[in-house]
Formats: sequence, structure tokens, C-alpha cells
Amino acid sequence: MNDLVIRRATAADVAPIVTMIADDQLGATRESTADLTPYLAAFEQIDADPNQLLVVAERNDEVIGTLQLTIIPGLSRRGSSRGLIEAVRVSRQARGAGLGTTLIQWAIEESRTRGCTLVQLTSDKTRTDAHRFYTNLGFENTHEGFKLKLR
Repeated sequence: MNDLVIRRATAADVAPIVTMIADDQLGATRESTADLTPYLAAFEQIDADPNQLLVVAERNDEVIGTLQLTIIPGLSRRGSSRGLIEAVRVSRQARGAGLGTTLIQWAIEESRTRGCTLVQLTSDKTRTDAHRFYTNLGFENTHEGFKLKLR
């Protein structure tokens, strides 16, 4: 992975990021690359927030991975912050080469650098391969998550 660069995403990266998000069993049912307008509006909000970090992994000027790291300040755990990892994706052609591990390790280290005492993530119950991946990286399945759809 010597030629790999992990960097802050730019608006020009939105299309390849959305393509990766849409390229799986769940994303295919809820994402669309036909109109990037809502994604670009969301990108502007993410990019303007200092507690949000949307990154891409790039090799040979091609975006091949992404994740979003949110730093959440809190009162629990003696006023500590936590890192929340979301939307981890690796492009189809780059899967199986360790890029997912590299991205997660990068997010853990970035969280540590930003003073977090905990890193957390959620994964859809149907993503059993992802659960095994996260467990192998040292994450523990300690909580049940809940969602309430508003739209």
C-alpha cells in the first residue's frame, strides 16, 4: 500500500464516493448516482464542520476507498470525546487487499490524535462479513443499536 494516499475528500470526490456507497446490497436500494445535488449539499455541511472528516483513499489518482469520521464531544466517560466511524467503503476492484484495515486503522489513530478515548461504529445486522472484519480488528459487539426513520 506504499502508493496509497488517505486525504480529506473534496467536492470532486463526491461522485466516486457515492458510486462506492451505492455498490453494495443495501446501498443499491437507497442511493443513486443520477443526481448528485443532495450529496453535494451534504458534502458542503460535512466539510464545513470541524468535527467531521470525510476522507478518501486514493491510488494512482483514483479514489478506491472512503470513510467518514465524526468526533463527538461528550460528558460521559469523564467528559471524553469519541470517534464515530461511518460509511466505510472500498471499491470493488480494491477489495481483499487490506485497504479496509488500513482505513480503519487510520481512523483509530486520527481519533486518538484528536483526543478521543473511544472509537465506535455500527454495522447493519445483515453485513456478517463486516462484523467478522470489525471483530478481527479488535472491536467488540457491546451494544444493540436502534433507528427511527423520519423519511
